[in-house]
This record gives sequence, C-alpha cells and structure tokens, in this order.
Amino acid sequence: MSDKPESKVPPRAPLAPPRSTATARPPLDPAARRPTLSSPLRPAATPTRTNAAPVLPAGAVARQKIVESLGKIDVSGREFAFTPADFERVRALIYKQAGIALSPIKQDMVYSRLARRLRARGEHRFSDYLDNLERSNDPKEWEEFVNALTTNLTSFFREAHHFDTLANMLRSFDPKRTVKIWCCAASTGEEPYSLAITACEAYNTMTPPVQIIATDLDTNVLKHGEQGMYGMDRVERLQRERLQKFFLRGTGEQAGKVRVRPELQRLLSFRRLNLLEPAWPVQGPFDAIFCRNVMIYFDKPTQYTILKRFVPLLRPEGLMFAGHSENFMHAADLFRSLGRTVYARTDQRG
Repeated sequence: MSDKPESKVPPRAPLAPPRSTATARPPLDPAARRPTLSSPLRPAATPTRTNAAPVLPAGAVARQKIVESLGKIDVSGREFAFTPADFERVRALIYKQAGIALSPIKQDMVYSRLARRLRARGEHRFSDYLDNLERSNDPKEWEEFVNALTTNLTSFFREAHHFDTLANMLRSFDPKRTVKIWCCAASTGEEPYSLAITACEAYNTMTPPVQIIATDLDTNVLKHGEQGMYGMDRVERLQRERLQKFFLRGTGEQAGKVRVRPELQRLLSFRRLNLLEPAWPVQGPFDAIFCRNVMIYFDKPTQYTILKRFVPLLRPEGLMFAGHSENFMHAADLFRSLGRTVYARTDQRG
C-alpha cells in the first residue's frame, strides 16, 4: 500500500465529445467532406496548373498588384519619359561618338541637358528621340546631342601656375622663332585668350611670334570664343592692369560686358575637333599642348590612344599641360611628369 496521496486529477475527457443535438450543425455534403486521418491521402481539389507560379496568399497577391501599379507611375514629375534603359543608351551613344565615359550617377544631368532637345523637336519620350537620332543619322542633330552633353567649365588663368611655366618657356626661346601652341579644350575661349595674354606679357608686345590653335568638340562654345565677348563676372578676378590692357569695355547694348582686344583675337584660330576622330585638323610640331580637364571624361584605353597621338605633334623639348585631377601614370612610356601636372615626352631626357 502506497503512502502517496490519492490522485485528484479527473479522468481525461474524450477527444471528440458528442455535440449537443440542440446546437448540432447540419451534416456536411458528403462530396465536400474532408478526408480524416484514417482516410486515404488524396490531393487537394484544386485546378491543375501547368508551369504555374507559386500560389500566394490573398493578401500577398493584393500587395504585389499595388507594387506593380506604383512602379508604372512616374513620381519624378518629369516632363519627358526617361527610363534607366534610356540613360544606358545615352551613355553608349556618347561614348561611341565622343569617347566620353559618363558616370552612372549622371542621370539627372543627362535628363536636364537633353530635355531641351526633346522640347525643341516636339518629342515626348527619350526613347523616341534616341530612335530618331539613330535612324535619321542627321549630322546636325548629332552635333546638338554631343554639344548638350559636353561640360564646359573654364575661367581666365585657371590653374595659374601653368601660365607661369609657359611664360618662362617662351622667354627661353629665340624671339625670332614662331611658337605654336595647341589648346585642345578651348571651351568659350577663356583658356586660349589666357595663353595669348601670357605670350604678350612674355614677349612684352601685343604682337608676339605666337600662333594658338584653339579647338573644342562643342561648336556652340567655339562661336562664343571667336566673339571674345564676356560678362564682367567672367573677368572680375583679373588684375586691373590686365583688364585695362587686353580688354575693351562695352557701351550701349554691350554695357556691362568686355571684349578681348583685336590683337589677341588675331593670335587665335578656332576650329572644331573631336579627339576620337581619325584625322585631326591640326599640324605640329607644337611647343606646348594644353589638354586640361579633358582626359577625365575618357577611360584609360581612350586616354592612352589620344596621348600616343600627341607625341609626334609635340616638339622634343615641348611641354604638355594636364588638369589638376588628371594623372598619366598608365602612359609612362609616352609622357613623364615634371611635377604639378606638367609633362614632357618620355623619349626625350634632359
């Protein structure tokens, strides 16, 4: 006999107690009766699907439809339809035409600059504009396309130490010899006119023995450069002596502007040039090549190709000037650095 207290736990209730007849539900239709555990396993009575996607719960289906609908809405508020595929297409076209490697983060810039072309042509979608551009192969519209995507940031005597180096080089030359300088990215003219001013000061004359070839890919900025007309904000950082000596103040309709003196304009020759074209409308040899803040838009293989073409156009003792953020270590067999983004031909030591 055990001394443990007798268990007070009541007996376990049946698993399925009979329902009260007062609350019993009507019997189910036998055809709709679910199989019991003792019944043979049968597939659920669902329609047969062929290669069907996984069945989602009703709530997930609703959410998926909402996401798909939102994806079709242009929430950017843009005037023209512009998709990621359009942007990649623009990147490919500008690389092919001008060698410019657009960064993936330049989508907004591409939209804002090309939107003017769509507006001018009455287009509503970038895809239509690009289709027509490629289909028509209109040289004028290709020119506008390239112009729109070309960055033209410049100023007078930008990176001033380069002009000091050029002045010292010019003073070392025989004053009777004609000096040739090529400015590869003339933009609106500030850089080549800065070269002209440097030459005038180095030779102490308004008619130095210097020829300056000013080229650019963008035809619009070249026209601006040829005119030589600038707002006062563009020359406000110039020394007063330079401003008085090399510029004429505008009057009447041109009040508030200045124009470079005719003597400077005569030292320059403006012409369009695409560095990717097989033939360049320039002839060397040059004593100096200014190719500043241009190479940053090209990938390394394109840079190397262009630099290789510079070598025979530059005199053995000539100098090449690059932008402050450019480095040509990958082309050390072509050009060697002299410091401060000034380069000499590698095949010439001295």
